[in-house]
Amino acid sequence: MTAVAPPRSSAAPASPATAPAVRRRGVNRRGPWLAIVYWVVIAITLVPIVYMIVYSFNDAPTNRLSFAWNGFTTYWYANLVNVSGLGSAFATSVVVALLAAVVSVAIGLPLALALERYRFPGRGAVNAVVFADIAAPSIVVGSASLSFFLSIGLGTGFLTVLITHVAFDVAYVVVVLRARIAGSSRALEEAAGDLGATPFQAFRLVTLPLLAPGMLAAGLLALAMSIDDYVITSFVAGPSVTFPLFVYGAAKAGMPPQVLCFGTLVFAVGLLVALLNGALNRRLARTRG
Repeated sequence: MTAVAPPRSSAAPASPATAPAVRRRGVNRRGPWLAIVYWVVIAITLVPIVYMIVYSFNDAPTNRLSFAWNGFTTYWYANLVNVSGLGSAFATSVVVALLAAVVSVAIGLPLALALERYRFPGRGAVNAVVFADIAAPSIVVGSASLSFFLSIGLGTGFLTVLITHVAFDVAYVVVVLRARIAGSSRALEEAAGDLGATPFQAFRLVTLPLLAPGMLAAGLLALAMSIDDYVITSFVAGPSVTFPLFVYGAAKAGMPPQVLCFGTLVFAVGLLVALLNGALNRRLARTRG
């Protein structure tokens, strides 16, 4: 009795070389809607920025922001601080933002390490507080902060603004640093310990360099959130005037064009930092590769 071989399928299986082409055709059949939505979102984001940059060079004859184009000028950039109170308000915002970023990273780094690498009583409660700090509406944070300062007899001013900015910046710093810590291995730290390094030496020479990009990103995020905060700052500023508070007050009587100049400079600095960071990351990737 001879065995009968099972019939072969007439359709040959798709070769691996043709599989990507099939997948690509499937993606193309979805249509251009994703790209359209992407570019619409980008346009909505960029239009106000482009408007700010263009009209910072507008020759406004009344020294107030105008929607009518009256000609190109660099006068407002040459006279940035000629508006009473504008320069000092911007300087106050920059100082508060820098201090808040540094203090937030200094507090957030050990907190992120503890939450990500260790289990301790109350860890869940700390996680809940961090989440609540992010999720709470700004008006609630501002009013609660004002109530707290009044209850302890601390007058509002520069110090209360700094404390409040640190309080809401720390939560975002912790989230960014926890993501960085979760993606890093402890093998190098353990190897440093095996080679005789003390825990502090391993932290200073191994852990900190590994977490430096995350610390920089967290600090820049805290800086950006602090420098343009209005709602929370308006509750605790007292006699201090930051740049957002000045802009809000000036908008009632007519905004001076110098406000757009300051905004353009801040955007240019942020863009420059982003480009430098991208170039540095590409260089590090090439070095490690």
